[in-house]
Amino acid sequence: MRKLIYGFSVSLDGYINDRDGSIDWTNPDEELHQFHNDRYREIEVSLHGRRLYELMAEYWPHVPEDASRIEREFGELWTEKPKVVFSRTLTEVHWNSTLVSANAVEKVRRLKAEGDGVMEVGGASLAASLMPHGLIDEYQLFLAPVVLGGGTPMFPSLDKRVQLRLVETRHFNTVVMLRYLAD
Repeated sequence: MRKLIYGFSVSLDGYINDRDGSIDWTNPDEELHQFHNDRYREIEVSLHGRRLYELMAEYWPHVPEDASRIEREFGELWTEKPKVVFSRTLTEVHWNSTLVSANAVEKVRRLKAEGDGVMEVGGASLAASLMPHGLIDEYQLFLAPVVLGGGTPMFPSLDKRVQLRLVETRHFNTVVMLRYLAD
């Protein structure tokens, strides 16, 4: 069965973007960006909610030629990686993406059962719909030294707690990564 990872840069007060939806505070340095590139190579399928897909599609397929080697590399990785985009409002997606407008929980269950590799989920709303069903196997938090005071929380309100086990910490120049497995 495929493993599903939910990872995001997150403020110390638990937000993945600020009140205006901006993620400009998450700008990774070269070390962290290379880590994300290397990690992304291991992902078989990337699951995106509509907002994250639109944000990513706005930039990564169009990385300027004068961007850093690491950014250009990620742009190529992102456009080539198989993606499943969950949206009830989009009518088309591009860059090796498949659009799903039906039940995300059932589709993710099927995707997990179809292989034994690694998938990632991107987008807080999409992840929030999967958490209560125990579909997320690993959580990767990249804690940034900023307090936003509001925005989109990484974690939704849940009816039941999700018990996690810390399996790795890693210090980067700009963030600390905490990696947890769901018990």
